[in-house]
Amino acid sequence: MRSKRSKPWIYRNSRFIIAGIAAVGAAITAYLAIEKLTGGIVICPVDGCDNVLESPYATVLGLPLALFGFLAYAGMGTMAIAPWLINPDSQKELRSKLENWSWLLMFVGGVSMTIFSSYLMYIMAFEIKSLCLYCIGSAICSLCLFILALIGRNWEDIGQLIFTAIIVGMITMVGTFAVYSPIHSTSASEPNVYGVTTTSTPAKVALAQHLTEVDAKMYGAYWCSHCQDQKKLFGQEAVSKLNYIECDSKGKNPQPNLCVTAGIKAYPTWEIDGKLQEGVVSLENLAKLSGYNGSTNFDNP
Repeated sequence: MRSKRSKPWIYRNSRFIIAGIAAVGAAITAYLAIEKLTGGIVICPVDGCDNVLESPYATVLGLPLALFGFLAYAGMGTMAIAPWLINPDSQKELRSKLENWSWLLMFVGGVSMTIFSSYLMYIMAFEIKSLCLYCIGSAICSLCLFILALIGRNWEDIGQLIFTAIIVGMITMVGTFAVYSPIHSTSASEPNVYGVTTTSTPAKVALAQHLTEVDAKMYGAYWCSHCQDQKKLFGQEAVSKLNYIECDSKGKNPQPNLCVTAGIKAYPTWEIDGKLQEGVVSLENLAKLSGYNGSTNFDNP
């Protein structure tokens, strides 16, 4: 009597591995989503995370992209462990169907997540031009999930699988371009989108004029929310008097070469007296750093 051939190791353990990787991806995206929703600061070992996480690509339908990533990883993990919740003795047929359907859904999810992550990696490298280790880690998790969904079981109809991947890939790309189309179609110079509407007091205008006189520079990008926060502190009239340098080539009057020469790694960054100050700086601190001696009663007209 010939013994029954045992399953390959990857077939026996793929669901465990998928569940583990999905948990890692869920942890990464949950952290980013929580910090974004609560207004916290993401701790990153390299410069550039803020540029990526504050870009318009990090928000979808008014919500953090990381939140949708968390739901995707949670879904993959749930599908990986779902068959284990079914009693194999009393509900054998149901478990078998659930295994087949969950594998197909994990494959579809893996294809979609990998294509979407690849697009975001392209945007990070060639559009935002900054490094985000969390985003790279999430992309690696997505790729691993796709590979495991592909090799983790014995697929009977490879042709049907390839056809499914093509259809899912096309739908994912169309959906991705549709979601991000407003970013590509919106001009950075449209005041209703990127303009500052807050009012300037005389003290704010005087500070802005002083900063320009001492050759202080504010480096930023049109899509940077922190840059908008900085500009709002000055108000519309004062902002027009600042020496603002646009670092994104798609912005209005861009000067990316100046940003590279100055070694700008985060937005906004102030250059005052040859020293760089990253992040939003209060008007009081800007006054001190630049040697401003005028009125500091910035909030009163």
